[in-house]
Amino acid sequence: MSILGFPSTLRTGALPLPPDLAFLLGHGVDPATLVRAADRARAWGTDGASTLLALGAVTEETYYRALAAELGASFLAGPIPLGPGARYPESVVAGVAPLRPGAPAAYVLAPRGAAIAELLHGRSPTGRMPTLTTPRTLREAVFSANPAGIAACAADSLQVHRPDWALKARPMGPTLAIAGLIAGLVVVAVVELPPALVLGLWTLAQGVLLAMVALRVAAISVEANGPATGPMSDAALPIYTVFVALHREAAVVPRLVAALSALDYPAAKLDIKFVIEAHDAGTLAALEAATLPPGAEIVVVPPGLPRTKPRALNCALPLARGSCLVVYDAKDVPDPGQLRAAARIFARSDPGTACLQGRLVIDNQRDGPLPKCFALEYAALFDVLVPALAAWNVPIPLGGTSTHFRTPILRAVHGWDAWNVTEDADLGLRLARAGYRVGDLPSSTFEEAPARPGAWLHQRARWMKGFIQTSFTHGRQPARTARELGALGTLAAAALVPGTVLCALAYPFFMGHAAYRFLFAGVEPAAGFWSNLPNGTAMTVFVSGLLAMVLPAALGCVRRGWWDLLPYVPLMPAYFLLVSLGAWLGLIELVLAPDRWNKTEHGLSRSSRSGALNRT
Repeated sequence: MSILGFPSTLRTGALPLPPDLAFLLGHGVDPATLVRAADRARAWGTDGASTLLALGAVTEETYYRALAAELGASFLAGPIPLGPGARYPESVVAGVAPLRPGAPAAYVLAPRGAAIAELLHGRSPTGRMPTLTTPRTLREAVFSANPAGIAACAADSLQVHRPDWALKARPMGPTLAIAGLIAGLVVVAVVELPPALVLGLWTLAQGVLLAMVALRVAAISVEANGPATGPMSDAALPIYTVFVALHREAAVVPRLVAALSALDYPAAKLDIKFVIEAHDAGTLAALEAATLPPGAEIVVVPPGLPRTKPRALNCALPLARGSCLVVYDAKDVPDPGQLRAAARIFARSDPGTACLQGRLVIDNQRDGPLPKCFALEYAALFDVLVPALAAWNVPIPLGGTSTHFRTPILRAVHGWDAWNVTEDADLGLRLARAGYRVGDLPSSTFEEAPARPGAWLHQRARWMKGFIQTSFTHGRQPARTARELGALGTLAAAALVPGTVLCALAYPFFMGHAAYRFLFAGVEPAAGFWSNLPNGTAMTVFVSGLLAMVLPAALGCVRRGWWDLLPYVPLMPAYFLLVSLGAWLGLIELVLAPDRWNKTEHGLSRSSRSGALNRT
């Protein structure tokens, strides 16, 4: 057989060129380029077309124009006159959409992978000769055809399919009013109840706080996992989707593109999507000016509310081609081997492991005391607490970035809650309620921390507001949630989500009272057990609270080898006063602006411990 006079038996090693490459011999493509692409495709376990495009040997438009010419079909570069039967995401995923009457053909095709070889063998999915376009052009046409419908789907899909899991399924006004009424009754009770009863209730509250603190202290006893080991061939690796949601991030685009380009993964198996808002012209211009990694595309989210990261991610989720998916932030510089490490762990884990949480590392510690304490907080959380929670198989509030998912499971739980401003914590609890588990991924992703108190407080207020939203969402039916999570899971979820907020809100008062009792009250030898219980509880809370702040941070430093940060560990009790302020601001904002997303500016760091944040 020959194609336009060129021998299709031109060989790569001992094998002929695959059909999706062989036809290009008649369209001016260098045979040596096709042989290299075929060799690489065989090594990677991918189709020839994807490999050729990933290697940058030809552009997407050049390839599909040649394919159209080979098939004797017309080629549409855009705009595409789509018919009313075009659907999102079905038309984009299938690579086929109907055209309006009077168009060059009844359908337009943008085939990928095996579908290209089928076309070349004369098998059209529509049974008639179509017109062709590129996958990017078809996606943009489908988005342009129904922007309002796509925006609504991204915002409300969870509420439509699982209202019991969705924040917006019920208005928060009545819930906040009830919570305020309860708080008022507590204040009145403190004033009016007998002092002995008030002291007893205060002691009980301290006991609850002690149980929450114990979880963090116990985490230091769990040994963290080491890096995933063992070979996994390129051919065995899955297609991996990488989501990066950006909003007003033009300044960090060069560093971000460099970090993603450094990922050690077969280029033809990378499906990178930069997800941006329609109004963000600055970030779009920066991305279009950059040399994007192979397999990367820019997904522009249609205008709509809420203008949040989870809505943007939901818009792109149906378009993910990978069986695994990772979310990064614009400020992230992941370890180049992170995708391979995650793929190895997923391959060896049971199917119930839905997600792996990578270890987030603050890299601009030398920018001041605030980034130093932030680095200690993250070391305690991601190098100590998360590995322990994963080992105990309890719910984990996700970190929001460097989170790796099995894509089918993520779709099964309907992605992210677009109305929750801490969508990661919510998703972690939702996965646990659905019967899935989150594992630890011992691979670092370097991040930039806010160095200015104002920016730090805005970010922390959003986090705390989202934790309150998550608590309301999963606390509507406490008995059902407890059954789904189990006893230990319920304790962990309560301690890590509502407990984090309550501890932060009460921290100055509880610790102040406990410190007073510890320093000045003491235990009265002549008094009985019940008389000494409040003082004893206060002392225990004071000491264990300090240990919970200091020990995980110190252990995280040791595991990271950050000996120079150990002298700053004693500052953590003072740092948590700022956390408390952030919690109070988040509570106020929940009442005044529940849907507002406080944007954290990136690209402001002056230092980088690892050099990661200085990459360009």
